[in-house]
Amino acid sequence: MRVFYEDWQMECCGTPFAVGDDVAWKLVAYDTEGVREGHGYGAEAWVENHGGPDHPVTGRVRAIDLVHEEYSYRLPEPAPGPGPVEPEAGLVVRGTGRGLEPVPGTVALEPADSCPKWFGEVDRGTADGRGRVRRTCGVLVTLDVPHGAPPQPGDPR
Repeated sequence: MRVFYEDWQMECCGTPFAVGDDVAWKLVAYDTEGVREGHGYGAEAWVENHGGPDHPVTGRVRAIDLVHEEYSYRLPEPAPGPGPVEPEAGLVVRGTGRGLEPVPGTVALEPADSCPKWFGEVDRGTADGRGRVRRTCGVLVTLDVPHGAPPQPGDPR
């Protein structure tokens, strides 16, 4: 089965893992609407470290793909005053959080031997008057699950 492990779930409360490792995760199945809307990059379930089912699903990691996606954001408006203020060297000024909008057709998978604890992003400059950033959003994991799929929403397992 394919499982999506979101970047913030790993960075907050996850433990890095590698191909061949046995893991026990609280998995939540994507419902039909979530699958239709493309949540989870094709995964059947996601890792939920902040609630979810009472019992973890155990399995062996068979493959890991880093999930990269580009986002655009509105560039900051110039500050009123005598002239533009230059940011300090190395400082990238950009929108964050909900200001990031996925750029269609930019999802890319990169095979990896292990899952990192911390995920990064790369400034991609500007396009069409908007800033662009490429983020590693998490990992898509191929997981061998000996006892079947994770619980469906409402399943007491």
